[in-house]
Amino acid sequence: MTTDAYLATIAAALQDIAGALTPAANNSEPDDGGLGDAVAAHWDAAAGRLVPVSRVSRIPLQLLKGVDDMRDTLLRNTLQFAKGFGANNALLWGARGMGKSSLVKAVHAHVLGELETGDNRLVLVEIAREDLETLPVLMRIIGRQAERFIVFCDDLSFDRDEASYKSLKTILDGGLEGRPENVLFYATSNRRHLMPRDMIDNERSSAINPNEAIDEKISLSDRFGLWLGFHHCDQDTYLAMVRSYAEAFALPIPEAELRARAIEWAAIRGARSGRVAIQFIRQLAGEIGKAV
Repeated sequence: MTTDAYLATIAAALQDIAGALTPAANNSEPDDGGLGDAVAAHWDAAAGRLVPVSRVSRIPLQLLKGVDDMRDTLLRNTLQFAKGFGANNALLWGARGMGKSSLVKAVHAHVLGELETGDNRLVLVEIAREDLETLPVLMRIIGRQAERFIVFCDDLSFDRDEASYKSLKTILDGGLEGRPENVLFYATSNRRHLMPRDMIDNERSSAINPNEAIDEKISLSDRFGLWLGFHHCDQDTYLAMVRSYAEAFALPIPEAELRARAIEWAAIRGARSGRVAIQFIRQLAGEIGKAV
């Protein structure tokens, strides 16, 4: 084969390849982060992608009792963000079982119902605490999308010698890239400053400048514009929670019996909270033969 013939063969092969690639390029869909039409997703750090969640486990907002002030504040903040207005990252901290994560998911669902035609979709993205170091990757993926995103980390806290909180500090405020305008970060924690008390005390006792050491550790919580505190509820609030759930699930039980059994259940558990209330209702529904 002559040189000219050889070159002609290569040119023809390249034209065939280009012809095959052109339709695929024309038909390709814009990158949506793998979400499709989903309004909730889980961040798969290992695969570096969003995994759509078709069904979110949540309680309707109207069933959450004893958290009125926190509900109104978080709802207002979330709606402002969904509409493209100013809003803050939020830290929901305090007593276990008082509805912190339930409130985040319920508010998200409620705001979805408030959005109007033309508003950008509001997507709730769950990230595991151990994956926080991959936040910059997640931010780059969702930062280029048209949707608005709430990145949610449940039960956020840091133990001794952990450094992953520094990645979160950079994302929340102060990094070169900063947080994308279409992203908010919501977190729940049992700890107000996200660090164990003994860790802060040890830093204070061993540091050359105690205040500087403490400032470094607790400055993460300062970067949340909203601090919403959840505290243990009294008996009246606990019973209101139980009554609300019983009515919502149409459990046929007399008021006096419901009250007496709910108090007994809380005494056995040694706690009163929204979590204890819904656990009691599940037990009661099972006995009656109803699904909850």
